[in-house]
Amino acid sequence: MQNFVLFLTLLRIFSGPLIFILVIYFEAVFIALFVFLLASITDYLDGKLARRYNVESSLGATLDPIADKILILFAFITIILITGDNFIAGMMVIIIAREFWVSALREYSAKQIISQVTAVSFLAKIKTTLQFITILLFYLGIGLDIAMLVFIASFFLFLALLVSIKTGLEYTVAVFGNKTL
Repeated sequence: MQNFVLFLTLLRIFSGPLIFILVIYFEAVFIALFVFLLASITDYLDGKLARRYNVESSLGATLDPIADKILILFAFITIILITGDNFIAGMMVIIIAREFWVSALREYSAKQIISQVTAVSFLAKIKTTLQFITILLFYLGIGLDIAMLVFIASFFLFLALLVSIKTGLEYTVAVFGNKTL
């Protein structure tokens, strides 16, 4: 079971570049949408199965957030390239920068043996869910050529941006507000 859980995480890692290739080189937005949907489901499944069957591993715990970031990064890049919208690009760039910042905070807190302060919060899980919904809506809106769906996706992107900023600030305060540093 542990290998299967790790396989699900690895699928997410390889789905990001596959989505990029599908969208940018083949303009296969619906296939990319399907791949992204499956990859999003693996995010839920790998954690649930690891906890249920008690097969959590340090490798899995390390790769899981990286897999999410790779998947989201490639999807965001495709959306930026397709839409050519600077406002959408700006929000996505801030979200990506937050992801790198929080990764750095987690690395730092692990070295300081205070990694519990950067454990994934419920709000951070909401952030990831919002990002997944946003990407799905963008792909659906782009694939069907429905401007209203792209607008709704932009609204969800804005919500994801707000939650990203809030959780990024919370992690920053948790790390640098810790008196044991």
